[in-house]
Amino acid sequence: MTETTPYIRPDMKAFLDALTAMGGPALADMSLAEARASYVALHGMADRPARTMAVIRDLTCPGPAGDIPLRLYDTRESREPGPVITFYHGGGFVIGDLDTHHSLCTEIATLMDLPLVAVDYRRAPEHPFPAAIEDCEAATRWIASSPEALGRAATGIITIGDSAGGTATIAVGQLFAKDAAAVPVVLQVPIFPLASDAIGSASLEQFEDGFVLSKAAIEFFDAAYAADRSDPRGFPILGDHTSAPPTVLATASLDPIRDSGRDYAKALADAGADFTFLEMKGVTHSFTNLRQAVPSTQGDLERVIAAMKLMLGDAS
Repeated sequence: MTETTPYIRPDMKAFLDALTAMGGPALADMSLAEARASYVALHGMADRPARTMAVIRDLTCPGPAGDIPLRLYDTRESREPGPVITFYHGGGFVIGDLDTHHSLCTEIATLMDLPLVAVDYRRAPEHPFPAAIEDCEAATRWIASSPEALGRAATGIITIGDSAGGTATIAVGQLFAKDAAAVPVVLQVPIFPLASDAIGSASLEQFEDGFVLSKAAIEFFDAAYAADRSDPRGFPILGDHTSAPPTVLATASLDPIRDSGRDYAKALADAGADFTFLEMKGVTHSFTNLRQAVPSTQGDLERVIAAMKLMLGDAS
Protein backbone atom coordinates (compact mmCIF):
# COMPACT_ATOMS: atom_id res chain seq x y z
CA MET A 1 0.00 0.00 0.00
CA THR A 2 1.11 3.56 -0.62
CA GLU A 3 1.01 6.28 2.02
CA THR A 4 -1.98 7.84 0.20
CA THR A 5 -4.03 4.65 0.61
CA PRO A 6 -2.94 3.32 4.01
CA TYR A 7 -3.80 -0.19 5.08
CA ILE A 8 -6.57 -0.33 7.69
CA ARG A 9 -7.34 -3.61 9.43
CA PRO A 10 -10.95 -4.77 8.96
CA ASP A 11 -11.80 -4.62 12.66
CA MET A 12 -10.18 -1.18 12.96
CA LYS A 13 -12.20 0.08 9.97
CA ALA A 14 -15.42 -1.26 11.47
CA PHE A 15 -14.71 0.64 14.69
CA LEU A 16 -13.88 3.86 12.84
CA ASP A 17 -17.07 3.52 10.78
CA ALA A 18 -19.06 3.03 14.00
CA LEU A 19 -17.52 6.15 15.54
CA THR A 20 -18.42 8.15 12.43
CA ALA A 21 -21.99 6.85 12.52
CA MET A 22 -22.34 7.84 16.18
CA GLY A 23 -21.58 11.45 15.34
CA GLY A 24 -21.43 13.92 18.20
CA PRO A 25 -19.28 16.99 18.76
CA ALA A 26 -15.54 16.98 18.22
CA LEU A 27 -13.33 16.97 21.29
CA ALA A 28 -12.13 20.50 20.60
CA ASP A 29 -15.75 21.71 20.59
CA MET A 30 -16.57 20.25 24.01
CA SER A 31 -16.22 21.81 27.43
CA LEU A 32 -13.37 20.48 29.53
CA ALA A 33 -15.77 18.41 31.64
CA GLU A 34 -17.44 17.00 28.52
CA ALA A 35 -14.07 16.15 26.94
CA ARG A 36 -12.97 14.27 30.05
CA ALA A 37 -16.29 12.43 30.29
CA SER A 38 -16.13 11.45 26.62
CA TYR A 39 -12.67 9.95 27.10
CA VAL A 40 -13.91 7.85 30.01
CA ALA A 41 -16.90 6.77 27.91
CA LEU A 42 -14.76 5.86 24.89
CA HIS A 43 -12.49 3.60 26.91
CA GLY A 44 -15.44 2.14 28.79
CA MET A 45 -17.02 1.17 25.48
CA ALA A 46 -13.91 0.14 23.56
CA ASP A 47 -11.54 -1.47 26.06
CA ARG A 48 -11.62 -4.97 27.46
CA PRO A 49 -12.94 -5.45 31.01
CA ALA A 50 -10.40 -5.12 33.79
CA ARG A 51 -8.61 -8.23 34.97
CA THR A 52 -9.17 -9.54 38.47
CA MET A 53 -6.17 -8.67 40.64
CA ALA A 54 -5.06 -9.78 44.10
CA VAL A 55 -4.21 -6.15 44.91
CA ILE A 56 -5.79 -2.95 43.62
CA ARG A 57 -5.07 -0.22 46.14
CA ASP A 58 -5.20 3.55 45.99
CA LEU A 59 -2.43 5.41 47.81
CA THR A 60 -0.55 8.70 47.60
CA CYS A 61 3.00 9.95 47.60
CA PRO A 62 4.46 13.41 48.24
CA GLY A 63 4.70 15.68 45.23
CA PRO A 64 5.92 19.18 44.43
CA ALA A 65 2.42 20.64 44.86
CA GLY A 66 0.88 18.25 47.37
CA ASP A 67 0.12 14.55 47.47
CA ILE A 68 -0.01 12.67 44.16
CA PRO A 69 -2.71 9.96 43.86
CA LEU A 70 -1.42 6.55 42.82
CA ARG A 71 -2.98 3.13 42.23
CA LEU A 72 -1.11 -0.10 42.91
CA TYR A 73 -1.93 -3.23 40.90
CA ASP A 74 -0.52 -6.69 41.58
CA THR A 75 -1.48 -10.27 40.77
CA ARG A 76 0.15 -11.31 44.05
CA GLU A 77 -0.54 -10.29 47.62
CA SER A 78 3.16 -10.05 48.41
CA ARG A 79 6.38 -9.87 46.42
CA GLU A 80 10.05 -10.59 46.66
CA PRO A 81 12.23 -7.62 45.62
CA GLY A 82 12.12 -7.03 41.87
CA PRO A 83 11.24 -4.55 39.11
CA VAL A 84 8.24 -2.27 39.64
CA ILE A 85 6.31 -0.89 36.67
CA THR A 86 5.36 2.80 36.80
CA PHE A 87 2.53 3.77 34.44
CA TYR A 88 1.72 7.26 33.13
CA HIS A 89 -1.68 7.57 31.42
CA GLY A 90 -2.44 9.25 28.13
CA GLY A 91 -4.99 11.93 27.35
CA GLY A 92 -2.97 14.86 26.09
CA PHE A 93 -2.01 15.82 29.67
CA VAL A 94 -5.61 17.10 29.83
CA ILE A 95 -8.33 14.39 29.89
CA GLY A 96 -6.90 11.08 31.18
CA ASP A 97 -6.88 9.75 34.74
CA LEU A 98 -6.52 6.55 36.75
CA ASP A 99 -9.96 5.31 35.67
CA THR A 100 -9.51 5.82 31.91
CA HIS A 101 -6.55 3.43 31.94
CA HIS A 102 -7.66 1.09 34.72
CA SER A 103 -8.34 -1.89 32.44
CA LEU A 104 -5.05 -1.44 30.59
CA CYS A 105 -3.10 -1.29 33.85
CA THR A 106 -4.65 -4.57 35.03
CA GLU A 107 -3.72 -6.16 31.70
CA ILE A 108 -0.10 -5.01 31.77
CA ALA A 109 0.37 -6.03 35.41
CA THR A 110 -1.15 -9.45 34.69
CA LEU A 111 0.79 -10.18 31.51
CA MET A 112 4.09 -9.00 33.03
CA ASP A 113 3.37 -10.59 36.44
CA LEU A 114 4.93 -7.56 38.09
CA PRO A 115 3.57 -4.87 40.41
CA LEU A 116 2.39 -1.74 38.59
CA VAL A 117 1.82 1.70 40.04
CA ALA A 118 -0.26 4.17 38.00
CA VAL A 119 0.40 7.88 38.53
CA ASP A 120 -2.46 10.40 38.61
CA TYR A 121 -0.42 13.49 37.72
CA ARG A 122 -1.81 17.05 37.66
CA ARG A 123 -3.59 17.91 34.42
CA ALA A 124 -3.79 20.97 32.20
CA PRO A 125 -5.22 23.52 31.72
CA GLU A 126 -5.56 23.86 35.49
CA HIS A 127 -1.93 22.80 35.84
CA PRO A 128 -0.02 23.44 32.59
CA PHE A 129 3.48 22.26 31.67
CA PRO A 130 5.64 21.16 33.44
CA ALA A 131 3.33 20.11 36.30
CA ALA A 132 2.59 16.66 34.87
CA ILE A 133 6.25 15.82 34.33
CA GLU A 134 7.19 17.10 37.77
CA ASP A 135 4.58 14.79 39.31
CA CYS A 136 5.65 11.79 37.21
CA GLU A 137 9.26 12.33 38.21
CA ALA A 138 8.44 12.76 41.91
CA ALA A 139 6.19 9.71 42.01
CA THR A 140 8.74 7.54 40.21
CA ARG A 141 11.51 8.60 42.59
CA TRP A 142 9.24 7.72 45.51
CA ILE A 143 8.47 4.28 44.04
CA ALA A 144 12.19 3.71 43.38
CA SER A 145 12.92 4.32 47.07
CA SER A 146 10.84 1.26 48.04
CA PRO A 147 8.69 3.10 50.60
CA GLU A 148 6.99 1.04 53.28
CA ALA A 149 3.61 2.33 52.10
CA LEU A 150 4.10 0.59 48.76
CA GLY A 151 4.93 -2.76 50.29
CA ARG A 152 7.15 -3.70 47.34
CA ALA A 153 10.95 -3.42 47.23
CA ALA A 154 12.03 -2.13 43.83
CA THR A 155 15.30 -3.40 42.34
CA GLY A 156 14.61 -1.34 39.21
CA ILE A 157 11.89 0.72 37.58
CA ILE A 158 10.07 -0.02 34.32
CA THR A 159 8.46 3.18 33.04
CA ILE A 160 5.58 2.88 30.58
CA GLY A 161 2.92 5.19 29.22
CA ASP A 162 0.72 5.84 26.22
CA SER A 163 0.53 9.08 24.21
CA ALA A 164 1.13 11.92 26.70
CA GLY A 165 2.20 9.20 29.12
CA GLY A 166 4.70 8.04 26.51
CA THR A 167 6.13 11.55 26.42
CA ALA A 168 6.38 11.46 30.22
CA THR A 169 8.10 8.06 30.01
CA ILE A 170 10.90 9.45 27.85
CA ALA A 171 11.17 12.65 29.90
CA VAL A 172 11.50 10.78 33.19
CA GLY A 173 14.23 8.57 31.70
CA GLN A 174 16.17 11.67 30.67
CA LEU A 175 15.72 13.31 34.08
CA PHE A 176 16.92 10.17 35.86
CA ALA A 177 19.96 10.00 33.58
CA LYS A 178 20.96 13.43 34.89
CA ASP A 179 20.02 12.79 38.53
CA ALA A 180 19.84 9.11 39.47
CA ALA A 181 17.04 7.72 41.61
CA ALA A 182 17.42 5.08 44.34
CA VAL A 183 17.30 2.35 41.66
CA PRO A 184 17.70 2.73 37.88
CA VAL A 185 15.16 2.69 35.10
CA VAL A 186 15.85 -0.79 33.69
CA LEU A 187 13.38 -0.39 30.80
CA GLN A 188 11.28 2.41 29.33
CA VAL A 189 8.23 1.74 27.16
CA PRO A 190 6.84 4.80 25.37
CA ILE A 191 3.70 3.83 23.42
CA PHE A 192 2.71 6.17 20.55
CA PRO A 193 4.49 9.06 22.32
CA LEU A 194 4.79 12.68 21.31
CA ALA A 195 8.58 13.00 21.27
CA SER A 196 9.06 15.71 18.67
CA ASP A 197 6.71 18.52 17.68
CA ALA A 198 3.94 16.98 15.56
CA ILE A 199 2.80 20.31 14.13
CA GLY A 200 3.69 20.34 10.45
CA SER A 201 4.48 16.62 10.22
CA ALA A 202 3.32 14.52 7.29
CA SER A 203 1.41 12.07 9.48
CA LEU A 204 -0.53 14.90 11.16
CA GLU A 205 -1.78 16.07 7.77
CA GLN A 206 -2.45 12.56 6.44
CA PHE A 207 -4.48 11.41 9.45
CA GLU A 208 -5.89 14.75 10.56
CA ASP A 209 -9.46 13.47 10.93
CA GLY A 210 -11.26 10.15 11.16
CA PHE A 211 -8.52 8.14 12.92
CA VAL A 212 -9.53 8.42 16.63
CA LEU A 213 -7.05 11.21 17.43
CA SER A 214 -7.61 14.28 15.28
CA LYS A 215 -5.44 17.23 14.36
CA ALA A 216 -7.97 19.51 16.09
CA ALA A 217 -7.71 17.48 19.30
CA ILE A 218 -3.90 17.65 19.18
CA GLU A 219 -4.10 21.43 18.80
CA PHE A 220 -6.59 21.54 21.70
CA PHE A 221 -4.21 19.59 23.95
CA ASP A 222 -1.22 21.62 22.80
CA ALA A 223 -2.91 24.91 23.70
CA ALA A 224 -4.11 23.64 27.08
CA TYR A 225 -0.81 22.05 28.14
CA ALA A 226 1.33 24.89 26.75
CA ALA A 227 4.63 23.00 26.74
CA ASP A 228 7.81 24.98 26.24
CA ARG A 229 9.01 24.09 22.74
CA SER A 230 12.63 24.51 23.81
CA ASP A 231 12.37 22.23 26.86
CA PRO A 232 13.16 18.48 26.57
CA ARG A 233 10.54 17.77 29.24
CA GLY A 234 7.92 18.91 26.74
CA PHE A 235 9.59 17.61 23.58
CA PRO A 236 12.04 14.86 24.59
CA ILE A 237 13.58 14.68 21.12
CA LEU A 238 15.60 17.71 22.33
CA GLY A 239 17.19 15.69 25.14
CA ASP A 240 20.25 13.44 25.34
CA HIS A 241 19.60 9.99 23.85
CA THR A 242 23.03 8.48 24.45
CA SER A 243 22.07 7.67 28.04
CA ALA A 244 18.56 6.39 27.28
CA PRO A 245 17.55 3.27 29.22
CA PRO A 246 16.80 0.09 27.27
CA THR A 247 13.65 0.94 25.34
CA VAL A 248 10.60 -0.67 23.77
CA LEU A 249 9.02 1.96 21.49
CA ALA A 250 5.63 1.34 19.86
CA THR A 251 3.83 3.46 17.28
CA ALA A 252 0.66 3.06 15.18
CA SER A 253 0.72 3.39 11.40
CA LEU A 254 -2.55 5.40 11.25
CA ASP A 255 -1.64 7.86 14.00
CA PRO A 256 -1.38 11.61 13.35
CA ILE A 257 1.62 11.73 15.74
CA ARG A 258 3.21 8.62 14.23
CA ASP A 259 6.10 10.57 12.72
CA SER A 260 6.98 11.97 16.15
CA GLY A 261 7.49 8.44 17.42
CA ARG A 262 9.51 7.56 14.33
CA ASP A 263 11.68 10.61 14.98
CA TYR A 264 12.44 9.22 18.42
CA ALA A 265 13.30 5.80 16.98
CA LYS A 266 15.79 7.48 14.64
CA ALA A 267 17.29 9.47 17.52
CA LEU A 268 17.78 6.28 19.52
CA ALA A 269 19.35 4.54 16.54
CA ASP A 270 21.67 7.47 15.84
CA ALA A 271 22.73 7.46 19.52
CA GLY A 272 23.48 3.74 19.46
CA ALA A 273 20.86 3.05 22.12
CA ASP A 274 19.55 -0.40 23.03
CA PHE A 275 15.96 -0.44 21.78
CA THR A 276 13.20 -2.35 20.05
CA PHE A 277 10.88 -0.47 17.68
CA LEU A 278 7.43 -1.81 16.84
CA GLU A 279 5.02 -0.03 14.49
CA MET A 280 1.58 -1.61 14.58
CA LYS A 281 0.20 -1.71 11.05
CA GLY A 282 -3.38 -0.80 10.24
CA VAL A 283 -4.35 0.63 13.64
CA THR A 284 -4.75 4.07 15.14
CA HIS A 285 -3.60 6.03 18.14
CA SER A 286 -4.96 4.61 21.41
CA PHE A 287 -4.94 1.02 20.12
CA THR A 288 -3.97 -0.22 23.59
CA ASN A 289 -7.34 0.98 24.92
CA LEU A 290 -9.48 -0.35 22.04
CA ARG A 291 -8.96 -4.05 22.67
CA GLN A 292 -12.65 -4.93 23.02
CA ALA A 293 -13.87 -2.94 20.02
CA VAL A 294 -10.84 -3.81 17.86
CA PRO A 295 -9.96 -7.36 18.97
CA SER A 296 -6.74 -7.60 16.94
CA THR A 297 -5.17 -4.90 19.09
CA GLN A 298 -4.95 -7.33 22.00
CA GLY A 299 -2.26 -9.03 19.96
CA ASP A 300 -0.49 -5.70 19.53
CA LEU A 301 -0.36 -5.18 23.27
CA GLU A 302 0.91 -8.73 23.70
CA ARG A 303 3.70 -7.99 21.20
CA VAL A 304 4.72 -5.00 23.31
CA ILE A 305 4.71 -7.21 26.42
CA ALA A 306 6.81 -9.87 24.64
CA ALA A 307 9.33 -7.20 23.64
CA MET A 308 9.44 -5.94 27.22
CA LYS A 309 10.24 -9.41 28.52
CA LEU A 310 12.89 -9.86 25.83
CA MET A 311 14.55 -6.54 26.66
CA LEU A 312 14.40 -7.16 30.40
CA GLY A 313 16.16 -10.50 30.15
CA ASP A 314 17.23 -11.65 33.58
CA ALA A 315 16.01 -8.45 35.23
CA SER A 316 12.50 -9.87 35.46
